[in-house]
Amino acid sequence: MNNKVIQIENLKKNYYLGKIKVEALRGISFDIYEGEFVSIMGPSGSGKSTLMHIIGCLDYLTAGKYLLAGQDVRRLNDNQLALFRSQKIGFVFQQFNLLPRSTNLKNVELPLLYSGIPGNKRQELARQVLEDVGLGDRINHKPNEISGGQRQRVAIARALINHPSIVLADEPTGNLDTRTGEDIMKIIQNLHEQGNTVVLVTHEPEIARYAQRIIHLKDGLIDRDEVVA
Repeated sequence: MNNKVIQIENLKKNYYLGKIKVEALRGISFDIYEGEFVSIMGPSGSGKSTLMHIIGCLDYLTAGKYLLAGQDVRRLNDNQLALFRSQKIGFVFQQFNLLPRSTNLKNVELPLLYSGIPGNKRQELARQVLEDVGLGDRINHKPNEISGGQRQRVAIARALINHPSIVLADEPTGNLDTRTGEDIMKIIQNLHEQGNTVVLVTHEPEIARYAQRIIHLKDGLIDRDEVVA
């Protein structure tokens, strides 16, 4: 069996709206192994985006345990967490989160700015991953000069620039038409076939079925955890 890259045990996350406590995650446990492709599904308010943010070290858990690549993330300070995250995880978001005034090349370079890699080498690496996602002819365009599907490809290229072992995709097809969404999922599926661990959040059953396994959330708990035939 492959190594466990994500280990979650009795994870809880609470928010407070004034004096009202909101239990977003109410004690969930699961493991994800190296090289797995897992979808996390659930209705709005089920806790799936909260869970994704915790997996991606963008938010803190309230209670429980979370080990990422064997490291207890609660023991890391903010700087250590940021470095660990940049080394291990690539993010793909529904809203793309691209800088509108920067070229696609500059957007993809962004995660490398604090890596100590010289500018010409950063450009070379960014150019290569943009070509890998089929955007070699859109390198110097800005996000508002390309389609939604192309913007998501730029976001995927940016996620891959550090060669992360884990790719987290939060509703990556949510703003795209069906055909374009299928094209994006083929890229994500290809990343998995190349050996990446992929964790995908979606509310669309047909997108979730690209994965090998689907974790269904409901009211902050795991409703079921199923292997996809």
